[in-house]
Formats: sequence, structure tokens, C-alpha cells
Amino acid sequence: MRFQTPLVPGRLIQRYKRFLADIELDDGRVVTAHCANPGAMIGLKDPGLRVWLEPNDDPKKKLKFGWRLAQLAGGAWVGIDTSIPNKVIKEALQAKQIFQLSAYDTILPEQKYGVNSRVDFLLKKLGHPDAYVEVKNVNLCRQEDWAEFPDTDKDTDIDTVTARGLKHLGVLGDMVQAGHCSVLIYCVQHTGCSRFRLAEDLDPAYAVTFLSAQARGVEMLCYGCDLSTTEINLRGALPLDLGN
Repeated sequence: MRFQTPLVPGRLIQRYKRFLADIELDDGRVVTAHCANPGAMIGLKDPGLRVWLEPNDDPKKKLKFGWRLAQLAGGAWVGIDTSIPNKVIKEALQAKQIFQLSAYDTILPEQKYGVNSRVDFLLKKLGHPDAYVEVKNVNLCRQEDWAEFPDTDKDTDIDTVTARGLKHLGVLGDMVQAGHCSVLIYCVQHTGCSRFRLAEDLDPAYAVTFLSAQARGVEMLCYGCDLSTTEINLRGALPLDLGN
């Protein structure tokens, strides 16, 4: 997935009100950027963080910059925008890069399923069970090279983020019991990570529901990404510590 316009560098001043961030650009301007990330962003909101913004000239958008990337002191690149994994996974599905799903030839995004829910992708092929695919963004890394999910903070009001994730796990399990295939893909936008585990200490309820969904037949996959200031692409599968 290529960025539509060249990214511009700057330094984070503050992230606030969940979806806003003040940035000092390298040319000295201070701008407010849209932060498309409802998570706690643990380790990614310290003042002075090196960041990269995507400008836009869309008259319908009040904010003329979107926060896309951060570069950590150790050199790792982190994707900030939680909508990007769906675009990356869609391209990967079209290119047959995810071998577990490579047999499917029809990719339908944002399809209704369950009760008042939409699945990220519904995959179809004659002679195969329908595949319901949910995608989760991962950018939390607290220790060594571990990618973790969910990125939540008990001291904030972001409980709705993982509440939605809990609902998805339940509905995916229901689809398996109805005779379909269900897959949850954790898309890691962090080049410093080479393995994945649940952040059980941050959200024990999610970990319990994850294991329940796995026991019901939901397939759990994790893929890393290559990130640069021009594009973000799927890299390869990462091992999962499933906690069982």
C-alpha cells in the first residue's frame, strides 16, 4: 500500500483527545494532525518522538495532515494509522500472499454478519466454506521483540476498543459453528517485532475470550509489515504465543 502523497517529518508535541496530535514539522510549522488510532498508544506518545505525516488538500477534511508513522530511537518503524492494516491485508489477499486463504477468488469487504456487525472481509469460492476474516492492528511493543494486543490502558476511557474486539471474537466463533471458516489476522505495524502474544495483563477478559474463540475453531494468524515513508506492505508470518 503506497501513501497517496509524500510524507513530511516532524516531532510530536502531544497526542490528545484520542484522535488529535500536535506536531512540529521540520520546517518549523506547528500543525494539528488526525491521529487515526483509538488505542492507548503505549510508548508512542512521548513528546519529541520522530513522526511522519501525510498531507492532504481535501476540502472536506478539516485537518490537513494525518499521522502515519513513528520512528523509535532504536530505529524501528511503527505504523500509527489503524485503518492501514485492512488496506494491506486486502492487497495481500488479492496477491495470494496469505497461503491459508489463497484458494479464495472473491473478496468482499465490509459485509454484514452476526447481529449489527460487519466483517472486514468475506471470502468466497465455489466448493469452499465462506471465510469470515477480521483484521486487527498491532503496534504495541513493551518488551524485547514482542508484539502485543490489545493496546489498552486501564487509566483511560478506551475500554470500547477492546469491547468491540470481544464482540468480534464471539461472532467469529458463531460463524465456525454455522459451518463457515473464521480467521482473525493480527497485522503488526512495528518493524522491531518478530513474534506475537496477548497483553493479558492489560486486558485479561480479551485473553480469555481469545482462547475460547480458538477452542471454537477460529484460526489465529499474525503477519508483520515492511514500513517506509513511501509504502507499507505485508512481510511474512510471525509466530504466535497462544498462551495454551
